[in-house]
Amino acid sequence: MPAEPPIQGRGAPSAHVPQRFGLKAREADPDWLDEREVIDGPAPKLRTTVTEEHARTIISFNQSPDIPFDRSINAYRGCEHGCVYCYARPTHAYYDLSPGLEFETKLFAKPNAAALLRETLAKPGYKPAPIAMGTNTDPYQPIEDRYKITRQVLEICLETRHPVTITTKSARVTRDLDLLEQLAALGLVAVGVSVTSLDPRLSGLLEPRASSPEKRLEALRQLAEAGVPSHVSVAPVIPSITDEFIEGILQEAAARGVRSASWIMLRLPHEVAPLFREWLGAHFPDRADKVMHTVQAMRHGKDNDGSFFTRMKPLGTWADLFRARFRIATRRLGMNEERMKLDSSQFVRPSAGGQLRLL
Repeated sequence: MPAEPPIQGRGAPSAHVPQRFGLKAREADPDWLDEREVIDGPAPKLRTTVTEEHARTIISFNQSPDIPFDRSINAYRGCEHGCVYCYARPTHAYYDLSPGLEFETKLFAKPNAAALLRETLAKPGYKPAPIAMGTNTDPYQPIEDRYKITRQVLEICLETRHPVTITTKSARVTRDLDLLEQLAALGLVAVGVSVTSLDPRLSGLLEPRASSPEKRLEALRQLAEAGVPSHVSVAPVIPSITDEFIEGILQEAAARGVRSASWIMLRLPHEVAPLFREWLGAHFPDRADKVMHTVQAMRHGKDNDGSFFTRMKPLGTWADLFRARFRIATRRLGMNEERMKLDSSQFVRPSAGGQLRLL
């Protein structure tokens, strides 16, 4: 069957229906593909829709041994950035939605997030520790311009002196610089910006609606100059696609005052693997096999290893090579690979009436 061409401005090549939950696959009729414009006219433009979701809880707690935080807030489900490699894509499958195009076009916003956070922090048994934002979907994706949920959460964190970390691929983070500066002065915030490549064309294919590499680096400069603890994440590293930029990204970030860095190897859980294979076939057919063979060499011969203790730690010769390159570059540039520590001792619990009282 002939493959449909990639949709400009979108990361996933197709809708890709998940099979894990018994949903039936949808395939276009090849005869219709050939004649569809004659019969139906030009296909309508794929547009983004947002559904408001009134959640009952807002902080997600975890006990994973692989990540450095035990709680997180995700103000949005789905992400319009459309990063084809996003490990959060399979979460849409739980709602009978495609981890492919629907993940980046059918979004959900939680406008009551700040109110729920206040209620949670007011509970007598709550004990403060850094809240991670951007661990699943990006807190500064385009719809943040409309909803400003991330900003509202930061306002609660500042009001209650609660520590918070942010990970984003968007230069929109600088729009909240006024709040971030105040949080930073109290030792309550750290901001990580993920940079995948230095090639805007490549980034446009991988992350079509995220900020350009130059804008992300500029955001890091503004954060560093404002005294906000800033961190560059070279993530994900994709063998034979983005690994050539490891040293360059670190050098550009260091030149802008960033002194903290990390890297993450490409992860392809569940439906992300077939979507990524589709993407490779559409954009890099000449090296698709090489990319996947290298990935499998670091994941016990599989597209992905989801096991605790190993899922975030690629193994083998290729992994050792990438690790060594990163280590050599950070040492040369005087960058620190350790995560920044935040202060949880200043927390002031809000009362039911909205006033604050000491912990």
